[in-house]
Amino acid sequence: MFIAAATFLWGVCAALGRAVFTGKLSLGGAAVRPIEPVILSQTRTTFSLMVLLPILLVARGWRQIKLPRPDLIQCLILGMFGVAASNYFYYVAIQKTNVAIAIILQYTAPVWVLLYVVARGQQKLSMRKVAAVALAITGIVLVIGIVGANGSAPSIRLNSYGILAALLASFSFAFYNVGGHSILARYDRWRVLLWTLTSAAAFWMIVNPPWKIAAAHYAAAEWAFLFLFSMLSVLGPFSLYFLGLQHLEPTRAIIASCLEPVFSILLAAALLGEVMRPIQSVGIVLVLAAIVIVQRPTRGTTKPEEPVIIDPVD
Repeated sequence: MFIAAATFLWGVCAALGRAVFTGKLSLGGAAVRPIEPVILSQTRTTFSLMVLLPILLVARGWRQIKLPRPDLIQCLILGMFGVAASNYFYYVAIQKTNVAIAIILQYTAPVWVLLYVVARGQQKLSMRKVAAVALAITGIVLVIGIVGANGSAPSIRLNSYGILAALLASFSFAFYNVGGHSILARYDRWRVLLWTLTSAAAFWMIVNPPWKIAAAHYAAAEWAFLFLFSMLSVLGPFSLYFLGLQHLEPTRAIIASCLEPVFSILLAAALLGEVMRPIQSVGIVLVLAAIVIVQRPTRGTTKPEEPVIIDPVD
């Protein structure tokens, strides 16, 4: 239930992101001007850090949240190339394509992680895993409209940047999972989240300094939306997701997290009028099936395989 609630919040935020990118969001009866993905990515990490850091300092103290230098450096790298990159490219994909394409392509990350761990010899390749990769690739082809588009190739070219961004988001997500595996085995998730958010916030501070944000002259209502969005997309769902992990086995929790793209696509359809063609819906089902197959343990093994994916970073 907790994980389902978390995935629902992430779905809501995907629809909100699309609405604010396209100028379809209204606050107090007035339409909010379009906000760029870089602003949404930057404020969600910065505001979340501003709330989370004082809470952890009061609850645990500095000695319980600081990290040794090697682990801190690892978290800083994960924050930049995992959290910041994944968030930004995901929102660019939502802006340039639609919610369904963006989230389904991002959710292929477990497949890329699987290929990586197989290449490293950390897991053995089986027919089931080959089938999962084939399903995922077939699903991607159907979702982005390479086949079954009835001659709509020009639309594919127009959305090529958004599709590339979605794939880059999935690769960043995969990098976060591969790079974060060892550190998440040694420290609790809130501690790791704190330092990855710190890294992402510092990165965005350099890329987009405060004076550039001030020059945009956002209204109070727009700042309120950005703050609320950061709470709904980071601290709220992460709290529910971590709470759910205490009551579910990791594999079942990951499968439950696959509800996120389902909620996102349904909410985008209901609130924003985004409609998928039947062939794209088939592709979505194939990708979700591939993710579930990748995560399920192999029968008859004496030692269970480690999950291919860790935590969402949406």
